[in-house]
Amino acid sequence: MSYAPGRRHRSQRGSSLGLPPNFLARTWETLRHPDVLIRLGLFVAAALLLWLITGGGVPPPSFRTGDVPARNIIARVDFQVKDDTATIKRREEARQLAEAVYANDPRKLEEVRQKLTNHVAELAGAESYEKVQAEAKLKAIWAEFAPPGPTKRTPAEEKQHYDALHAYFKAGMDSNRYDEAVKLALQPLEKLGLLKEHQVAIGSQAAILVHPQGADRPLVPAKVDEVTIDKVKGSLKERLEAELNIKASMADNSVVVARLTNDWLDSRLPVTLSLDATATEKHAQAVVADVPDVMIEHKAGIAELAHGGKPLGEQELALLKTEYEAWKSRLGVWDWVSRSLAQLGMYLALSILCGYYIYYRRPRLLTDFRRFATLLATIVITVGLAWLAAADQWRAEIIPLLLFGMTAAIAYEKELALLVASSVALVIAFSLQQGLGEFVILVSSVAAAILLLRRIRSRTKLIYVGAFTGLVVMLTTIGVGTLVNRAYGATSLAMFWTGPENADAFRESFYLMLLVGAAWFGFCSLLAGVLMTGLLPFVERMFDVQTDISLLELGDVQHPLLQELVRRAPGTYNHSINVASIAETAAEAIGANGLLVRVGAYFHDIGKMLKPAYFVENQGPDGNRHETLQPAMSTLVIIAHVKDGADLAERHHLPQSIIDFIEQHHGTTLVEYFYRREAQRLKEDPDAGELDETTFRYPGPKPQTKEAAVLMLADVVESASRALVDPTPARIESLVHDLAMKRLLDGQFDECGLTLSELRTIEDSLVKSLTAVYHGRVKYPEHQTV
Repeated sequence: MSYAPGRRHRSQRGSSLGLPPNFLARTWETLRHPDVLIRLGLFVAAALLLWLITGGGVPPPSFRTGDVPARNIIARVDFQVKDDTATIKRREEARQLAEAVYANDPRKLEEVRQKLTNHVAELAGAESYEKVQAEAKLKAIWAEFAPPGPTKRTPAEEKQHYDALHAYFKAGMDSNRYDEAVKLALQPLEKLGLLKEHQVAIGSQAAILVHPQGADRPLVPAKVDEVTIDKVKGSLKERLEAELNIKASMADNSVVVARLTNDWLDSRLPVTLSLDATATEKHAQAVVADVPDVMIEHKAGIAELAHGGKPLGEQELALLKTEYEAWKSRLGVWDWVSRSLAQLGMYLALSILCGYYIYYRRPRLLTDFRRFATLLATIVITVGLAWLAAADQWRAEIIPLLLFGMTAAIAYEKELALLVASSVALVIAFSLQQGLGEFVILVSSVAAAILLLRRIRSRTKLIYVGAFTGLVVMLTTIGVGTLVNRAYGATSLAMFWTGPENADAFRESFYLMLLVGAAWFGFCSLLAGVLMTGLLPFVERMFDVQTDISLLELGDVQHPLLQELVRRAPGTYNHSINVASIAETAAEAIGANGLLVRVGAYFHDIGKMLKPAYFVENQGPDGNRHETLQPAMSTLVIIAHVKDGADLAERHHLPQSIIDFIEQHHGTTLVEYFYRREAQRLKEDPDAGELDETTFRYPGPKPQTKEAAVLMLADVVESASRALVDPTPARIESLVHDLAMKRLLDGQFDECGLTLSELRTIEDSLVKSLTAVYHGRVKYPEHQTV
């Protein structure tokens, strides 16, 4: 008994359909791929680096030299500015009041006191006044106690004074007690020192600072009157009377002794202070340093920092910078976060824009991790250098941008270079708080450089590009500056070109400043061209690209590999030269790089030099070696020349673009001759097994560029055309078309972006070239002998 399957309802039939996943599901599945996650992580790291380089969410100052504000600029926050003139004046006043520093040597006063004590002791030890007058020594000592000046004592007064001195010591006073009393009287002078006259050109005239000579002690302040010898004599006399009266019971005699002591010291007080110039200067500097800055208050919403309609000068810019620093220090967390998010959002939007274009036009740039990382690193370095070069005295951010634009134009196509360079220009203008005018100037400069940068066949090409770009930038700067009334590029360095004597006059004229700024931008563009000329070899190595200069050097027939190819496989060398000739013409017909194809054709079969006799163009009278080999083995030998060629190229440090030609010029095509021989063999021997087509195909990859596709076609048609018995134009055209269609239907052009129209153009070019090679000749009559 059989059962027929039951009928399903419509809902069951609908649920059984396998619908493709929606956009979100596909996106999620893509993001989960490890390679995609690594590239996203690299992008996030680059975005964070850009965020840090461009201030970390803090905007830079928005005003520069040459800017002409439309209206008065008012302070946003309260801040203070140092008044340099008032500060200097106050410090000069403090310098005028700084005390001079004197070194005190109290030993001189101590020596005088010791001498006084000895003289008094000798006089007091004499028996009488007559004895003093009788001895010459004592008489000379007594004469030193005469009163100063013209006043003289009578003999009776002399005897009276000596008797008082003698009685003073007879009453119980001795030399030690006398010396102690005099020491106490001289103690203030020993501490502060003695000075004959205080004369300094700069500094206080009323006070000084004293420190013991050679001692590291705190300075002692003193008034000039307290150390001047003429000023201290009166107070010294009073202290002598007081100290000597305390030490004796006879007050009358103590007054006389004090007068005699004062008379002796009057002309013998030594100068114990000496000016210390080094310490004085050091103290003056310390005094000046202690003077605080004189500050000018600027109130938010009130203070005018610059007047509208006038170019900003150095003074206004300094004031604006101080206000900016004060504003930045008070920036709130929310302001910082919002600006950071805005920056990162802009990076994300630009990356989506550029990434979308790259995904559809240059997907290899995303799949090749090295190239992707190099592009991100170059962008980060460019923005960093632009920030460094954007200082107000330089304003040279155009130089790193132009270097980046020219590098991108060399490494990629112009469309991608324009897109990425414009995005970088937007990042630079936005992060530097520049307006639309600066952005237009940056974009026009980099666009001019990229569009002018075609084939680089000479060392001076980049210099010419820089010069013409400079002309474009100058005209753009003048036009934009006139429209928005801003002197772009008018840096302090650019003003220096005009000469220091003319700088002020130029700053007063807006149009002169604008012309100077435009000339500065033009010079920066020319300098970028010169720098790019020197950096070109490093750019080629870093991005693995070849300009016409390097290709011409690489295509020299004296290259070691080509010389070895001539020696080992002359037939292959001749084939490579012919392929290079027809392939270059075909590539240029579709707008591809013909020179790159020509150089790639020179090297595409270098692997054949390892086993040259196995290839028909090199076979001599020894015959075909493949006749003794199985088709599968012959196929391995033939296919091996691709890998052998790539190994030789890497060993001789050929660029990757040339290695790509070696690996891709056969794609995954079938080695038809040996495939058919193997099929025939298996047909004759049914027990030999099944035919595996994959073992007779080249490993690939398929051509990835239009240049590689052109070389593939040129290689196969040049080889096949040699087998034509009568290579008429019609047969050549049929041969080329058949081979091209066979490669097309085999899927060899699926990954190179070659269109059918371009394929037809390549066919026409190859037919024309081969027809010229195999053109007919006039048959001359045989020479007849008479």
